[in-house]
Amino acid sequence: MAWGFVGIVAFSLTVPMTRIAVGGLSPLFIGTGRAVVAALLAALVLTLTRQPLPARPAVWARLAVVAGGVVVGFPVLTSYALGTVPAAHGAVVIAVLPAVTAVAVVLRTAERPSYAFWFFSVIGAAVVVAFVAVQGGGLGQIHMADLLLIGAVLACALGYMEGGLLSRELGSWQTISWALVLTSPLMVVLAVVALVQEPPSATPGQIAAFGYLAVVSMFLGFFAWYRGLAIGPMTTVSQIQLLQPVLTISWAALLLGEHVGTATIVGAVAVIFCAAGAVRSRDARRLQAPEPSSKATASTWWVIGNRSKARSVRSR
Repeated sequence: MAWGFVGIVAFSLTVPMTRIAVGGLSPLFIGTGRAVVAALLAALVLTLTRQPLPARPAVWARLAVVAGGVVVGFPVLTSYALGTVPAAHGAVVIAVLPAVTAVAVVLRTAERPSYAFWFFSVIGAAVVVAFVAVQGGGLGQIHMADLLLIGAVLACALGYMEGGLLSRELGSWQTISWALVLTSPLMVVLAVVALVQEPPSATPGQIAAFGYLAVVSMFLGFFAWYRGLAIGPMTTVSQIQLLQPVLTISWAALLLGEHVGTATIVGAVAVIFCAAGAVRSRDARRLQAPEPSSKATASTWWVIGNRSKARSVRSR
């Protein structure tokens, strides 16, 4: 949980920094250029530490899923979306990510949360949809930016899930590093295209925001986040993301001077409440059904079983 918290604190500045950067850089360059810078850092670290090249094709296929979600999908889609909507709005839509990540984990692994977990997760997702509809003027008025944000959430959830699993085999920082290296040729081409189409006219502050996105959001933050997911259980650790919309909205108000309206606050609190209920229900189920995970615990269950048999014999 501590590793996950460190990762979420790092990610909580992603939306405000993207909002700052799009003022002087094109969305395509922000989404791809940050991956290029992070890939250079990843290649350097992998070389200096002499990491072995993953040999199995199946591992590279799984790395492609990670890269498609967190290196390509989420950065590019959010960069385009945040060119037209406030950071606080984006933060609340992205707040459904913990529930979507949990669904992806359950479909991919043997983790099986309780029915209460799913109840709170579904309600949380419904609250996000309602928030988007209200902010956009109705379900028929949902903006393209909202669709981009929802697509970013789906891509990111897949990247988080597969990255957490791979981190158990390759290591947390190795996983994100190899994913960055894998996509670097495509990202370099797209970044060059973006520069040619729309030459940058960024201020020092916008360049600094881009630097944060490249070094922290795209690289260092995943060291902690994937480490937490690898330790798991992933459905529980993923719910630490509940803190992200609150932190992001706070950063948006502090750094961008955005007005945080009542609808945004209510939407964020409602989503957080629902996802917190999901975590609580899962933990409660685990406590009610303990499993022998050590010799001491196993021997305790053996003693209890023998005592029950003895009482049964005496009663006969």
